[in-house]
Amino acid sequence: MARLKRDGVALFYAEQTGKKRPCLFVHGWCCDHSFFAPQIEHFAREGHRVVAVDLRGHGQSDKPHEEYTMQLFADDLAFLCRELQLEKPVVIGHSMGGVVAFAFAERYPEIPSAIVTIDAGLAPPSTVGTALANFIDGLRGPNYRKLLGDYADAVLFLPTDDAKRRAHILAVMTSAPQHVMVSALEGGHAYDAGQAKGRIVAPVLYIAADESPPRADIARLRTLVPRLYFGHVVGSGHFCQLEVPEQVNAMIDRFIALVAK
Repeated sequence: MARLKRDGVALFYAEQTGKKRPCLFVHGWCCDHSFFAPQIEHFAREGHRVVAVDLRGHGQSDKPHEEYTMQLFADDLAFLCRELQLEKPVVIGHSMGGVVAFAFAERYPEIPSAIVTIDAGLAPPSTVGTALANFIDGLRGPNYRKLLGDYADAVLFLPTDDAKRRAHILAVMTSAPQHVMVSALEGGHAYDAGQAKGRIVAPVLYIAADESPPRADIARLRTLVPRLYFGHVVGSGHFCQLEVPEQVNAMIDRFIALVAK
């Protein structure tokens, strides 16, 4: 992996060259760039320039004690785009990474050509608030790793999801530093997608996992984004980009083709 430094913070990324439209991959909460491995392989093979980041606090990037807001992550993406000369990238984010991609399109509407958010908690149902606040409080305690593991195991997977992959995902997530777990989740909870109304000019594709209840209020999202496309995978929990990559890749391929037209 390569790295760039922004204000003294090392940001790591993986890159593959290509002549087609750049694709910038942004992983989710307590994850890293490898959670997009099937997409990196697919889109590089298709000839796209591919960049997959480790957000600050995650993977190999530095993990300073600070507030991990969606706006800070978005500013890091803008910095990487400038430094790497990514021209009109398609920004593809999973979970919290989808919120980061949305915030990026709001703050820097001139940079992305399109946004893909995969099972991201954008404009979540109102019932989410209290339960999430209680969960964040629990993560401040000494049993934060077990609490995160139990939550993820119960909520983020279907019984049919691959058991070996599930164990790996849980191991990566529970190894994240406690201060990053808490602050990044607080930052995602605090982000108000409503402030993006009238600012996002790029088309947006929302891909939902096969979950109930859904992680986002799609009807509300349609009021915020003029050009919203919607896709739904079959037979996968939250990490659908890993569980059913052929479905996710096909939807993104079609979306990019539509954007190009």
